[in-house]
Amino acid sequence: MAELTTLARPYAEAVFKRAKQTGASEQWTGDLAFIAAVALDPSVAALASNPKVGKPRLTQLLLEISQEHIGEEAKNLLRILIENRRLALAQKIADIFAELTAEDQGYVNVLLYSPYALSKAEQNKYGGMLQKLLHKRVNAEVIIDKSLIGGILAKAGDKVLDGSIRGQIHQLAKRL
Repeated sequence: MAELTTLARPYAEAVFKRAKQTGASEQWTGDLAFIAAVALDPSVAALASNPKVGKPRLTQLLLEISQEHIGEEAKNLLRILIENRRLALAQKIADIFAELTAEDQGYVNVLLYSPYALSKAEQNKYGGMLQKLLHKRVNAEVIIDKSLIGGILAKAGDKVLDGSIRGQIHQLAKRL
């Protein structure tokens, strides 16, 4: 996972820089989401990994699919990803771009893992605690993970705050 991030970061940073220059962050967000969705499609992934399908043919096919859905600069990015055999990085590039955009706008995207659905009051409570801890506005998304038993696990970019019972049991086992 860290290797994918390392490979995807230069692409995401270049796209972010270009989006800032042109004021097209929203356009790039949509374009990257579309490219990632296409790249994650099982049939496209199979074609991309098939050595019998040449880069020119794959490029032509994906540009035809993307023709009306992404801008010209995003098409150039798509060409570069195919040429460098990095199409599999598309989702990671979109994720890093979203993190850079959030940081630039003064907030952080946080994934809250909980063993049960959180009420709005609980989301606000955890969001407020994370806002104080991270010193940024928090945009939280709740993901239900029954394996946590209880408590909350928060992921904000590279930071992980583990307040789950599973995490506490793991820490206790390490100490013993």
